Amino acid sequence: MSQAESKNSIQVIERMTRLLDALAESPSPASLKQLGQAAGLHPSTAHRILTAMVNERMVERAEQGNYRLGMRLIELGNLAKSRVSVREIALPYMRELHAATGEAVNLSVRREDEIVYIERTSSGRSMMRVVNVIGGRAPLHITAVGKLFLLEDGAAGVREYAERTGLHGHTRNSLSSLSALEEDLEKARRLGYAVDHEEAELGVRCIGAGIRDDDGMLIAGLSVSAPAERMKPGWAALVKETAANISRSLGYRA
Repeated sequence: MSQAESKNSIQVIERMTRLLDALAESPSPASLKQLGQAAGLHPSTAHRILTAMVNERMVERAEQGNYRLGMRLIELGNLAKSRVSVREIALPYMRELHAATGEAVNLSVRREDEIVYIERTSSGRSMMRVVNVIGGRAPLHITAVGKLFLLEDGAAGVREYAERTGLHGHTRNSLSSLSALEEDLEKARRLGYAVDHEEAELGVRCIGAGIRDDDGMLIAGLSVSAPAERMKPGWAALVKETAANISRSLGYRA
């Protein structure tokens, strides 16, 4: 392929992308004129590219000659979603957060009434037992990320969890009463992050924020764990921002 042909191919791809973006931003089927204007293309150029995308099922012709996104995009999107690993997406962000704080950064998911740690980024500066090994588990109510998952259950779900588990404590700081847990969860809801105040292990504090997928489902949690004397309240904003960036990378739009 010559340099000119390569340049033309890239140009077509760029124009196709602009048309797809214009279709994505339109809540209803859009006309050729609307799409051409939104994509900055001459109507004849827009029509030629749209026709090719219709043939490939990436775009569909709706009523009155308007256009909308096609079923092939849904098929490709579902396929891409099925192959996305939250761990792979999160790891680069976790490394950045670890570099900013110098403390352990954890990625965890829910398994029934427990949190399971699936990744950790740490320099080995601290030897915290709770999440020392990937695959470690902890009850929801004594961990920052676990509290976020409990919030998703709603008030009735939290009461059922309390009855089911008995809210057994691990340290003297563990929330072992329903009222104390509900008060802590309400605070987490307002702040947009949760905190473990030495509830899983004495001397260790944790700040956690949720990670959501493109459907808005809470699928994982990001947290920073540190010895209590080194934990900085200002890190909460960093944890929230990093979790939000991971969520956006998974397709979440608030």
